[in-house]
Amino acid sequence: MSANQPPIARRHITAAVIGNALECYDFLTYAFFAAQIGRVFYPTQTPFISLMLSLATFGAGFVSRPLGAVLLGAYADRIGRKPAMLASFGMMGGAIVVMALTPGYAQIGVAAPLIMVAARLIQGLAIGGEIGTTTTYLVEAAAANRRGFSAAWQYAGQGMAALVAGVLGVVLANSISPGALQNWGWRLAFLIGAAVLPIGLWIRRDLPETLHRTEPGPGATPGGFLTHARTIVLGLVIIMSTSIHFYVLNFMTTYAASVLHMKANLSFAAPAVFGVSTIVFSLTGGALSDRFGRRPMMIWPRVALLAAIYPAYALIAHFRDAASLLTATLVLTMLGQLSGAASLTAVTESLPKPIRGTSLAVLYATATAIFGGTTQPLITWLIHRTGDVLWPGWYLMIATAIGLGAMLLMRESAPAKVAPAA
Repeated sequence: MSANQPPIARRHITAAVIGNALECYDFLTYAFFAAQIGRVFYPTQTPFISLMLSLATFGAGFVSRPLGAVLLGAYADRIGRKPAMLASFGMMGGAIVVMALTPGYAQIGVAAPLIMVAARLIQGLAIGGEIGTTTTYLVEAAAANRRGFSAAWQYAGQGMAALVAGVLGVVLANSISPGALQNWGWRLAFLIGAAVLPIGLWIRRDLPETLHRTEPGPGATPGGFLTHARTIVLGLVIIMSTSIHFYVLNFMTTYAASVLHMKANLSFAAPAVFGVSTIVFSLTGGALSDRFGRRPMMIWPRVALLAAIYPAYALIAHFRDAASLLTATLVLTMLGQLSGAASLTAVTESLPKPIRGTSLAVLYATATAIFGGTTQPLITWLIHRTGDVLWPGWYLMIATAIGLGAMLLMRESAPAKVAPAA
């Protein structure tokens, strides 16, 4: 960072993180109320079909992510990170208002699910550009020896969103009847997300721009997309693996309630644990990667995660109680997020600044569109088709093993004074 450039204030980094958390809340809340939304917008005599249609609508939000990544990522690389983040936030807020106020199938027929799908597509455009741009901003705003901790706030922000949505779900499930939760409770959760839209726009309006700031540290090797093809391919595989981890654990509420038939108030406690753990262990992993390097913090927690997945899901399926559900959620989240923060930082650091916004946004959006958006419907179908309730664990093990292979091939990206000697 050049001498004439003052460091970006922590309050500005905080503002970027809060805005990201608010936007992720709007996107993720749907997943926690998928069963209730399915019965309102896709009423069928078969609960499985209703749930699958609802999860498919959730997946629609991933289809448009790559387009949002290209449009907003390129906008961030040409015009600036700040205007791209403001645009994505406005799109997300408008979509959540539409979803909260759309009448159900009983009132307007087939128009209801069509409107919901359209709103999810708009959300996908918004989040497709949001995550890559915000991560880029967090890395560029940090000192060279703090990039890991700064980038970890991306995942921490998503954890905050999951925590708030999970706590709200627990409160609603314990405060109102199941019928009320289905009729209007989930709409209240959406409207809370819509209500904070002005706050998000307000806290982002004064963000300083990072596009033209001098890069602290050595930075990535200059060049275009072809020059960095190896990093882009490995980054795609790594983000695929971490996305599947996130959405398998994000599925825990629906899995516990709809597959294992646990009580709704208990199942909603899982995302609360997931949210707290994501916040704590993402930041811990990011800080440790600043101290010991990206590769050790990518690889070793991921090895431990691979070993822990089967016992965790076997425990949940056998006991089907609060202790097993919450303990497994805690352990799997801890190991995944310790590794995830370092992985995201490594991919971001390895890309040169002129193509960073577009590349990271497209990588993240493509990986989550193909794998994140299909994870929950695919797992639901596999359980229904085979009768094996351990399929979330099997699927997560496959994704973790593939991601671990890519992490082993990734070069160390931390500054020399941070990375351990070879």
